[in-house]
Amino acid sequence: MTGIDMPTLGVVTASAAIDSLSPCAIGVLILMISVVLGGKDSVRRLAVLGSFYISAIFITYLLAGLGLTYYLTSIPLSVTEYLSLIVGGFLVIAGLIELKDFYWYGRGFSLQIPHFFSERIKEYAKRLTIPGVMFLGAFVAGVELPCTGAPYLAIITILSQNFNFQALLLLVLYNLIFILPLVVILSLVLGGMELKHVTNWKQANKHYMRLGAGVLLVALGWLLMLISNGTINFG
Repeated sequence: MTGIDMPTLGVVTASAAIDSLSPCAIGVLILMISVVLGGKDSVRRLAVLGSFYISAIFITYLLAGLGLTYYLTSIPLSVTEYLSLIVGGFLVIAGLIELKDFYWYGRGFSLQIPHFFSERIKEYAKRLTIPGVMFLGAFVAGVELPCTGAPYLAIITILSQNFNFQALLLLVLYNLIFILPLVVILSLVLGGMELKHVTNWKQANKHYMRLGAGVLLVALGWLLMLISNGTINFG
């Protein structure tokens, strides 16, 4: 088996790192932690519930990626090339919207989970059972994917053009990086950090998250369009 193509590895890693700073997934984890700690539950219970929540997000996102990849690989190559151009154009538009939100957040259209779903998520976050938090993680991932999963869509589209075992490993790597901030936050709280410090960090950096996402999406969009017309070939 040949080594994993380094440009592809770099694109996957960078995309996953930006996508991992998901305001929704992080926000729900913070809410769940506050509910657990507010109810005077043990740290061990927090570790168990948090682990199942993060695992559910990982599994749901990975399965969704595999499903979309399988669908794209079943499409004729001639159609896939045009589809890649369309997806690339969509990514550029999504990136420009994110950049708009960096400067003028709340004005006009934004890439965020609809209010109806965000309220449902808050309700589910209070169901502190293992099945409850697993459903919450799956629900968050499922709702978030079509709303803010544009980087993931770009990577799926790129990997589907030559999907093999290496591409599968890259898809798994993407999802591991995606949940890494959640693991870090949970570990810090379990280690004794006050939750307010995590919340303050999230609030202070949310605009920069959108800036990073915007730049990445515009770059990924152009990259995908250049790959689809043969200008760039990762091999």
